Amino acid sequence: MNHRMSFTPYEEIDKEQLKNDIEAIKETIGNPNEEDFQHLLKMERWGRIATFSGYGLIALVSLVELIWGISGFLFWSMALVSAMLISIGNFSRWANVVHPILHGAYDKVPNVPEKYTRKNFAKGSRRYLDWLDWIKPEAWSYEHNIMHHYHLGEEEDPDCVQRNTTWIHESGMPMWQRYFIVYALMVTWKFTYYAPNTLRILDNKKRKEEDKLGITHLEWNPKKKNGFELWMDYILPYAMIKFIVIPALFIPLGLTAVFNALIVVLLAELFTNIHSFIVIVPNHSAEDIYMFDQPTKEDGEFYLRQIMGSVNYNTGSNLIDFMHGWLNYQVEHHLFPNLPLSQYQKMQPLVKDVCKNHNLEYRQESVFKRAKMTIDLLVGKSKMLRVYGV
Repeated sequence: MNHRMSFTPYEEIDKEQLKNDIEAIKETIGNPNEEDFQHLLKMERWGRIATFSGYGLIALVSLVELIWGISGFLFWSMALVSAMLISIGNFSRWANVVHPILHGAYDKVPNVPEKYTRKNFAKGSRRYLDWLDWIKPEAWSYEHNIMHHYHLGEEEDPDCVQRNTTWIHESGMPMWQRYFIVYALMVTWKFTYYAPNTLRILDNKKRKEEDKLGITHLEWNPKKKNGFELWMDYILPYAMIKFIVIPALFIPLGLTAVFNALIVVLLAELFTNIHSFIVIVPNHSAEDIYMFDQPTKEDGEFYLRQIMGSVNYNTGSNLIDFMHGWLNYQVEHHLFPNLPLSQYQKMQPLVKDVCKNHNLEYRQESVFKRAKMTIDLLVGKSKMLRVYGV
């Protein structure tokens, strides 16, 4: 921890100058254009290729099994590859496509098709075409785009890992049980955390407008209003299509093919949860990341907090960035959430220079190292840093 003493303390940063320097970067990069939009379409194609390749492999394996038979080893090898491909497609749809579009990243591209704008993407019945997941698009958009991005590390940040896992740290349970809970959460977190939590945050917005007390727990009981909505609007639509309708499409290849498809999509769901957890959760959680006990007071302070409260992973080629869901540019993304993915590659060296000039720590490490640091935080082996009273 001593290496951080060489960086300028929070209260001594010239926040007005930092604001000017950061906003100058956006001017340098320029407005979103057709090239940025074409880059999005390329990322979308890569994800769709992975998805359809995975389902195609299920069909191929099932056909071979039906006609000639197949060994257990070969079946499971191909099933795992198929599940991984579908999982990459699932993850990519969320991180590489849904995420920037719902931030409005392509709204200002001239003549962009309306379905790629924040106003129209995944709205109403388009949810089934654009992004059917455990999470309802409008709930995630509010929870993530508003509450997380503009309250990073604060009391109102719904995704503050240390705050959300206080119950584990204070439980008194042995360490092996803590690790068991964390790994169980890792393989199910879109279903067990993100779906009910985004619903809770969106409902609390309505409750605040009506001067009602907010809900502090995740509601699963279908007899309660939120629990009923969770099952009917969030969980069942996705589960029915993913685990019943899609496997049923393989009926022409026999019941064994249907069973094969079900196994693969279940495996893909586990892989998607693990992939997204490892990439998303460590972005703002470790012993070198800051929490804040008061809201921001000015733009310069907002930018400062995005830098001090975020970490990047390895960056470089489109393939590396695709597999990270472009969340490996988390510092840049939090400075300017509504920029196209391709612009983060261009602005990263400029942001690094600004951090160097202001003597700010710019964190960038392997996603696997950051995931380990996050797990240490989740089980209570470490704590995040805090800024008090500023």
